[in-house]
Amino acid sequence: RHRFLRLPAEMKPEALNGIAEADETFMLDSRKGERDLPRKPRKRGGKTGRRGRSNEQVCIVVARDRSGVTADHVLEEFNSQTLLDAIQDTLPPDIVLCTDKNSVYSTFANITGITHKAVNLTAHFRVIDNVFHIQNVNAYHSRIKTWIRRFKGVATKYLPQYLGWFRWLDSHSKMPKPEELVLDACGQQRFSLANTK
Repeated sequence: RHRFLRLPAEMKPEALNGIAEADETFMLDSRKGERDLPRKPRKRGGKTGRRGRSNEQVCIVVARDRSGVTADHVLEEFNSQTLLDAIQDTLPPDIVLCTDKNSVYSTFANITGITHKAVNLTAHFRVIDNVFHIQNVNAYHSRIKTWIRRFKGVATKYLPQYLGWFRWLDSHSKMPKPEELVLDACGQQRFSLANTK
């Protein structure tokens, strides 16, 4: 499985366009398969030992434009520098970035000079000017978390591959044929499937 997931993980868009939404979400940090753990192993489907965000969780930032072009990144920490390293190259100067009120995004926007629309979710203002919101990226977060549950826990070191897999699936309106899946996983190499038996 992981051999086939390497390429989708690397197939990220060069640029987003128009209005883009960005938001972070968190998943449990999983050291499944590792021998020397910095903590006691959790039972399958376990929970963090404390409330709120902690080093027991891993941050995933997703940036997505209104046409569905999506970039995702696993960050060791969530701050303006890691955000710059992750998504700056995919956001052209004329893009409009919609986020929540997290100060990391406003710092990012100030550094890059891009137009920034921050939605104040805590005050229940979810849409600005009937156009600017982060509902698409939040819906994407929901879909990916629902999809990834079937694997009963994904090791953090493999998380980028699974994000790439889901990004690839989400970009197709219809489920691709097995032959198309294999060809895409191999970089669209033209080979005869009959000769791979």
